[in-house]
Amino acid sequence: MIEQAKTTQSGALTATPADQGITRKQPSMWRSASASLVRARWPLLAVICLVTLVIVALFAPQIAPADPNRQHLIQRLQPPLSPNEQGESMYWLGSDGLGRDVLSRLIYGARVSLAVGVAAVAIGGLIGVFLGVVAGYAGGRTDDVIMRLADIQLAFPFILLAIMVLVVLGAGFLNLVIVLAIGQWVTYARIARGETIAQKRKDYIESARAIGVHGSRIVRRGILPNILAPLIVIASFNVAGVILSEAALSFLGLGV
Repeated sequence: MIEQAKTTQSGALTATPADQGITRKQPSMWRSASASLVRARWPLLAVICLVTLVIVALFAPQIAPADPNRQHLIQRLQPPLSPNEQGESMYWLGSDGLGRDVLSRLIYGARVSLAVGVAAVAIGGLIGVFLGVVAGYAGGRTDDVIMRLADIQLAFPFILLAIMVLVVLGAGFLNLVIVLAIGQWVTYARIARGETIAQKRKDYIESARAIGVHGSRIVRRGILPNILAPLIVIASFNVAGVILSEAALSFLGLGV
Protein backbone atom coordinates (compact mmCIF):
# COMPACT_ATOMS: atom_id res chain seq x y z
CA MET A 1 0.00 0.00 0.00
CA ILE A 2 2.81 2.41 0.94
CA GLU A 3 4.72 1.68 -2.27
CA GLN A 4 1.52 2.16 -4.31
CA ALA A 5 0.90 5.48 -2.57
CA LYS A 6 4.46 6.60 -3.31
CA THR A 7 4.05 5.63 -6.96
CA THR A 8 0.79 7.55 -7.18
CA GLN A 9 2.32 10.58 -5.47
CA SER A 10 5.41 10.59 -7.72
CA GLY A 11 3.19 10.26 -10.80
CA ALA A 12 1.18 13.27 -9.68
CA LEU A 13 4.34 15.27 -9.08
CA THR A 14 5.71 14.46 -12.55
CA ALA A 15 2.47 15.16 -14.39
CA THR A 16 2.98 17.06 -17.62
CA PRO A 17 1.19 20.35 -18.36
CA ALA A 18 -0.94 18.53 -20.93
CA ASP A 19 -2.09 16.07 -18.23
CA GLN A 20 -3.06 19.00 -16.00
CA GLY A 21 -5.18 20.59 -18.75
CA ILE A 22 -2.59 23.27 -19.59
CA THR A 23 -1.94 23.74 -23.31
CA ARG A 24 1.01 25.63 -24.70
CA LYS A 25 0.39 28.29 -27.31
CA GLN A 26 1.68 27.20 -30.69
CA PRO A 27 3.89 29.71 -32.53
CA SER A 28 2.38 31.36 -35.58
CA MET A 29 3.41 30.43 -39.10
CA TRP A 30 5.25 33.73 -39.64
CA ARG A 31 7.14 33.38 -36.35
CA SER A 32 8.23 29.84 -37.20
CA ALA A 33 9.31 30.92 -40.68
CA SER A 34 11.24 33.89 -39.26
CA ALA A 35 13.02 31.68 -36.73
CA SER A 36 13.98 29.20 -39.45
CA LEU A 37 15.25 32.03 -41.66
CA VAL A 38 17.41 33.47 -38.89
CA ARG A 39 18.99 30.07 -38.23
CA ALA A 40 19.81 29.59 -41.94
CA ARG A 41 22.70 31.90 -42.84
CA TRP A 42 22.72 31.81 -46.63
CA PRO A 43 18.96 32.33 -47.12
CA LEU A 44 19.13 35.18 -44.59
CA LEU A 45 21.95 36.79 -46.58
CA ALA A 46 19.91 36.45 -49.77
CA VAL A 47 16.89 38.09 -48.14
CA ILE A 48 19.04 40.97 -46.87
CA CYS A 49 20.48 41.54 -50.36
CA LEU A 50 17.03 41.43 -51.94
CA VAL A 51 15.52 43.84 -49.43
CA THR A 52 18.47 46.19 -49.89
CA LEU A 53 18.02 46.11 -53.67
CA VAL A 54 14.30 46.86 -53.36
CA ILE A 55 14.94 49.77 -50.97
CA VAL A 56 17.58 51.22 -53.29
CA ALA A 57 15.21 50.93 -56.25
CA LEU A 58 12.32 52.57 -54.38
CA PHE A 59 14.41 55.48 -53.12
CA ALA A 60 16.55 55.93 -56.23
CA PRO A 61 16.04 59.73 -56.48
CA GLN A 62 17.32 60.18 -52.93
CA ILE A 63 20.21 57.68 -53.21
CA ALA A 64 21.57 58.29 -56.71
CA PRO A 65 24.53 60.71 -56.60
CA ALA A 66 23.72 62.35 -59.96
CA ASP A 67 21.15 62.61 -62.72
CA PRO A 68 21.42 59.35 -64.69
CA ASN A 69 20.57 61.06 -67.98
CA ARG A 70 22.82 64.12 -67.69
CA GLN A 71 25.62 64.02 -70.25
CA HIS A 72 29.17 65.34 -69.77
CA LEU A 73 30.98 64.61 -73.01
CA ILE A 74 34.20 66.09 -71.67
CA GLN A 75 34.18 63.53 -68.84
CA ARG A 76 33.22 60.45 -70.80
CA LEU A 77 34.76 57.03 -70.05
CA GLN A 78 36.09 58.12 -66.68
CA PRO A 79 37.48 55.35 -64.42
CA PRO A 80 35.92 54.59 -61.01
CA LEU A 81 36.49 57.11 -58.20
CA SER A 82 37.19 59.90 -60.66
CA PRO A 83 36.40 63.50 -59.59
CA ASN A 84 33.41 65.22 -61.17
CA GLU A 85 34.27 68.62 -62.61
CA GLN A 86 30.61 69.71 -62.53
CA GLY A 87 30.67 70.14 -58.76
CA GLU A 88 28.73 66.95 -58.04
CA SER A 89 30.00 63.89 -56.22
CA MET A 90 32.72 61.81 -57.82
CA TYR A 91 32.10 59.05 -60.35
CA TRP A 92 32.06 56.12 -57.94
CA LEU A 93 31.82 53.55 -60.75
CA GLY A 94 33.08 55.76 -63.55
CA SER A 95 31.18 57.24 -66.50
CA ASP A 96 29.95 55.79 -69.80
CA GLY A 97 30.61 56.91 -73.36
CA LEU A 98 28.37 59.95 -72.96
CA GLY A 99 29.74 61.02 -69.60
CA ARG A 100 26.78 59.76 -67.60
CA ASP A 101 27.30 58.49 -64.07
CA VAL A 102 27.32 54.66 -64.13
CA LEU A 103 26.30 54.23 -60.48
CA SER A 104 23.25 56.47 -60.90
CA ARG A 105 22.22 54.58 -64.02
CA LEU A 106 22.55 51.27 -62.18
CA ILE A 107 20.39 52.51 -59.33
CA TYR A 108 17.67 53.80 -61.64
CA GLY A 109 17.99 50.70 -63.81
CA ALA A 110 17.13 48.53 -60.82
CA ARG A 111 13.69 50.15 -60.71
CA VAL A 112 12.97 49.19 -64.32
CA SER A 113 14.34 45.67 -63.98
CA LEU A 114 12.39 44.87 -60.82
CA ALA A 115 9.19 46.40 -62.20
CA VAL A 116 9.43 44.45 -65.45
CA GLY A 117 10.32 41.20 -63.68
CA VAL A 118 7.56 41.34 -61.08
CA ALA A 119 4.89 42.55 -63.52
CA ALA A 120 5.70 39.95 -66.19
CA VAL A 121 5.78 37.08 -63.70
CA ALA A 122 2.54 38.23 -62.05
CA ILE A 123 0.64 38.54 -65.34
CA GLY A 124 2.07 35.35 -66.82
CA GLY A 125 1.48 33.49 -63.57
CA LEU A 126 -2.16 34.53 -63.32
CA ILE A 127 -2.86 33.55 -66.92
CA GLY A 128 -0.99 30.27 -66.61
CA VAL A 129 -2.56 29.24 -63.30
CA PHE A 130 -6.05 30.01 -64.60
CA LEU A 131 -5.58 28.02 -67.81
CA GLY A 132 -3.80 25.19 -66.00
CA VAL A 133 -6.51 24.80 -63.37
CA VAL A 134 -9.23 24.90 -66.03
CA ALA A 135 -7.41 22.29 -68.10
CA GLY A 136 -6.74 20.01 -65.14
CA TYR A 137 -10.21 20.23 -63.63
CA ALA A 138 -12.26 20.14 -66.84
CA GLY A 139 -10.16 17.57 -68.69
CA GLY A 140 -11.25 16.22 -72.04
CA ARG A 141 -11.15 18.47 -75.08
CA THR A 142 -10.55 21.61 -73.00
CA ASP A 143 -7.41 20.06 -71.58
CA ASP A 144 -6.23 18.99 -75.03
CA VAL A 145 -6.72 22.45 -76.58
CA ILE A 146 -4.91 24.33 -73.80
CA MET A 147 -2.00 21.90 -73.67
CA ARG A 148 -1.61 21.89 -77.46
CA LEU A 149 -1.41 25.69 -77.38
CA ALA A 150 1.32 25.38 -74.77
CA ASP A 151 3.19 22.85 -76.92
CA ILE A 152 2.97 25.14 -79.96
CA GLN A 153 4.48 28.03 -78.02
CA LEU A 154 7.25 25.82 -76.61
CA ALA A 155 8.16 24.83 -80.17
CA PHE A 156 9.40 28.39 -80.85
CA PRO A 157 12.56 29.82 -79.23
CA PHE A 158 11.40 32.47 -76.78
CA ILE A 159 13.97 35.13 -77.69
CA LEU A 160 13.14 34.79 -81.39
CA LEU A 161 9.41 35.03 -80.62
CA ALA A 162 9.98 38.07 -78.39
CA ILE A 163 12.04 39.83 -81.07
CA MET A 164 9.35 39.27 -83.70
CA VAL A 165 6.57 40.55 -81.44
CA LEU A 166 8.53 43.60 -80.28
CA VAL A 167 9.49 44.50 -83.85
CA VAL A 168 5.78 44.58 -84.70
CA LEU A 169 4.52 46.27 -81.51
CA GLY A 170 7.54 48.48 -80.89
CA ALA A 171 9.81 48.79 -77.88
CA GLY A 172 8.45 50.08 -74.59
CA PHE A 173 7.72 49.13 -71.00
CA LEU A 174 4.18 47.83 -71.57
CA ASN A 175 5.01 45.88 -74.72
CA LEU A 176 8.05 44.35 -73.03
CA VAL A 177 5.98 43.22 -70.04
CA ILE A 178 3.35 41.69 -72.35
CA VAL A 179 5.95 39.77 -74.36
CA LEU A 180 7.71 38.45 -71.26
CA ALA A 181 4.39 37.46 -69.69
CA ILE A 182 3.46 35.53 -72.83
CA GLY A 183 6.68 33.59 -72.44
CA GLN A 184 5.95 32.69 -68.80
CA TRP A 185 2.39 31.38 -68.79
CA VAL A 186 3.24 27.93 -70.17
CA THR A 187 5.34 26.96 -67.15
CA TYR A 188 2.61 27.87 -64.68
CA ALA A 189 -0.09 26.24 -66.80
CA ARG A 190 1.68 22.89 -66.91
CA ILE A 191 2.48 22.89 -63.19
CA ALA A 192 -1.02 24.02 -62.21
CA ARG A 193 -2.57 21.38 -64.47
CA GLY A 194 -0.55 18.55 -62.93
CA GLU A 195 -1.24 19.68 -59.38
CA THR A 196 -4.94 20.12 -60.12
CA ILE A 197 -5.22 16.61 -61.54
CA ALA A 198 -3.52 15.24 -58.42
CA GLN A 199 -5.82 17.18 -56.09
CA LYS A 200 -8.93 16.31 -58.08
CA ARG A 201 -8.43 12.61 -57.38
CA LYS A 202 -8.28 13.01 -53.61
CA ASP A 203 -11.10 11.98 -51.31
CA TYR A 204 -12.09 15.43 -50.09
CA ILE A 205 -12.64 16.65 -53.66
CA GLU A 206 -14.62 13.53 -54.54
CA SER A 207 -16.75 14.03 -51.42
CA ALA A 208 -17.42 17.67 -52.28
CA ARG A 209 -18.49 16.73 -55.79
CA ALA A 210 -20.67 13.93 -54.46
CA ILE A 211 -22.69 16.26 -52.24
CA GLY A 212 -23.22 18.71 -55.10
CA VAL A 213 -20.71 21.49 -54.39
CA HIS A 214 -20.29 23.71 -57.46
CA GLY A 215 -17.10 23.25 -59.43
CA SER A 216 -15.99 26.88 -59.12
CA ARG A 217 -16.29 26.71 -55.33
CA ILE A 218 -14.29 23.48 -55.26
CA VAL A 219 -11.55 25.12 -57.31
CA ARG A 220 -11.46 28.29 -55.20
CA ARG A 221 -11.72 26.71 -51.75
CA GLY A 222 -10.26 23.25 -52.25
CA ILE A 223 -7.78 23.13 -55.12
CA LEU A 224 -6.16 26.57 -55.43
CA PRO A 225 -4.93 26.84 -51.80
CA ASN A 226 -3.27 23.42 -52.11
CA ILE A 227 -1.39 24.08 -55.36
CA LEU A 228 0.01 27.55 -54.63
CA ALA A 229 3.17 26.43 -52.79
CA PRO A 230 5.11 25.08 -55.82
CA LEU A 231 3.83 27.93 -57.99
CA ILE A 232 5.16 30.57 -55.57
CA VAL A 233 8.57 28.87 -55.53
CA ILE A 234 8.68 28.80 -59.35
CA ALA A 235 7.64 32.47 -59.48
CA SER A 236 10.48 33.53 -57.19
CA PHE A 237 12.99 31.88 -59.53
CA ASN A 238 11.33 33.20 -62.69
CA VAL A 239 11.69 36.84 -61.66
CA ALA A 240 15.46 36.55 -62.06
CA GLY A 241 15.08 34.81 -65.43
CA VAL A 242 12.71 37.50 -66.69
CA ILE A 243 15.17 40.22 -65.65
CA LEU A 244 17.90 38.48 -67.67
CA SER A 245 15.58 38.24 -70.69
CA GLU A 246 14.72 41.93 -70.33
CA ALA A 247 18.42 42.77 -70.25
CA ALA A 248 19.05 40.74 -73.41
CA LEU A 249 16.20 42.43 -75.27
CA SER A 250 17.36 45.85 -74.09
CA PHE A 251 20.85 45.07 -75.37
CA LEU A 252 19.29 44.39 -78.78
CA GLY A 253 17.50 47.74 -78.66
CA LEU A 254 14.04 46.27 -78.01
CA GLY A 255 13.74 46.90 -74.27
CA VAL A 256 13.06 49.94 -72.16
